[in-house]
Amino acid sequence: MPGFELVSNMTPKGDQPKAIAELTRGILEGKRYQTLLGVTGSGKTFTIANVIANVQKPTLVISHNKTLAAQLYGEFKGFFPHNAVEYFISYYDYYQPEAYIPVTDTYISKEATINDLIDKLRLRATASVLERRDVIVVASVSCIYGLGSPADYRELLVSVEKGQELSREELLHRLIDIHYTRNDADFGRGKVRVRGDVVEIYPAYEDRVIRLQYWGDTIESVELIHPVSGEVFEKKDKLTIYPARHFVTTRSRLKEAVRSIEAELEQRVLEFEEA
Repeated sequence: MPGFELVSNMTPKGDQPKAIAELTRGILEGKRYQTLLGVTGSGKTFTIANVIANVQKPTLVISHNKTLAAQLYGEFKGFFPHNAVEYFISYYDYYQPEAYIPVTDTYISKEATINDLIDKLRLRATASVLERRDVIVVASVSCIYGLGSPADYRELLVSVEKGQELSREELLHRLIDIHYTRNDADFGRGKVRVRGDVVEIYPAYEDRVIRLQYWGDTIESVELIHPVSGEVFEKKDKLTIYPARHFVTTRSRLKEAVRSIEAELEQRVLEFEEA
């Protein structure tokens, strides 16, 4: 896996070389907190980009608002064009929480509008974190909120490879478990379709479609293709398919939750009957 490669026609000037050296040393020595001070336009982002290139560690950059996060994403994308620079902010364009106004006896139901592109970028960020080390995630405070169990997420990944024995029925069941839906007519992000011996999966985090060519229950080929023209971009020996949503759970954990709910239901029913 390639390391971070900083691409820029600029070189550190003024106080930047000293700041880069001290910040790099602090990280390598295990210091948990360091502060870089500088006025607007003094090159703080470029300084941090040099630190990232020096320490070669996956990096999380948190911004206090979406506007600054977008600016930082663009800058880091420019500094590290050969590495994974990802974007993880809240995917709500509009969010109205559930509310009740006692004075007017008014109930306001929850309403939300999700930005499909940002949802894709969030899922792409998660996939990059799991599959590579040279990754920078630029995020808003949205990243601090829980997204379910990382162990469950990893357990539900679907791996496919050339020559693998995996029936189409089993593959479809596993994809449905991670929130893909089958739709042979309206094919889009987060969907799967079957055409004879060909299964096509449109990952929720990608702009390319995964095409699996079957012979019986054996996967004969794995290809990345254009979603409209079908042009083959790349042939792969092995691929990992990540969930179409962040909130996933294993069947065993789901059964455990159902048993717990049923047990609590029985207890509550007895309480009401005895009241």
